[in-house]
Amino acid sequence: MVDPSGARSAPPIPAPPTSAGRPPPVPANRSPLRATRTGNTWIGIVIFGLVLVLLLIFLLQNTQSVKISYLGMSGHLSLAVAMLMAAVAGVLLTATAGSLRIWQLRRRVRRSTRR
Repeated sequence: MVDPSGARSAPPIPAPPTSAGRPPPVPANRSPLRATRTGNTWIGIVIFGLVLVLLLIFLLQNTQSVKISYLGMSGHLSLAVAMLMAAVAGVLLTATAGSLRIWQLRRRVRRSTRR
């Protein structure tokens, strides 16, 4: 083919024919079994379910009462509940620190793109 400037160009590649009801062929470089959001969500749900089962076993095996003292307050609480409260507090502190860092970085990026 020759374009208006006189240069030769390759002929256009025609699209492969598709028949109704049949999906187009998968390109050679893409796997038909690649990961998808739905598949990743399913894996997340299964892992979450397993963690819940392990948590239930933990709670059922650690029912003895322990004395807890914190900042002058004291009381009796199940060992499992006390350990879970400590773990949740640790997760919340970590999430707070991470969120503040993300906020700081986003703010820095916004400022640098304005200039």
